[in-house]
Amino acid sequence: MNEPLVKRVRDAAWATWMVLLILALWMTIAYFVWLLVLHHQVEWVRDLWGSPGWYDMKMVALLFFGILKLGLFAVLAAALWLTLFGRRLRKAA
Repeated sequence: MNEPLVKRVRDAAWATWMVLLILALWMTIAYFVWLLVLHHQVEWVRDLWGSPGWYDMKMVALLFFGILKLGLFAVLAAALWLTLFGRRLRKAA
């Protein structure tokens, strides 16, 4: 009766987990690249930003990655909910 719905929910859960994995990998790589740039204090990066101080650049980066991490937690909550909902549907079917 609900087989197409169960399949769609399980596929959506799997896709959400893959999106979470890709986002986590991208965020980790971007964070380490940014740490490398901030550590070496490359001047052309500072010029691209309009010559702010390195402290300001660090704070903006920290805020940016903090907001991204909150987004990751939202995707994690959606993936977990879809997974549990798919299991409940499968048991009910």
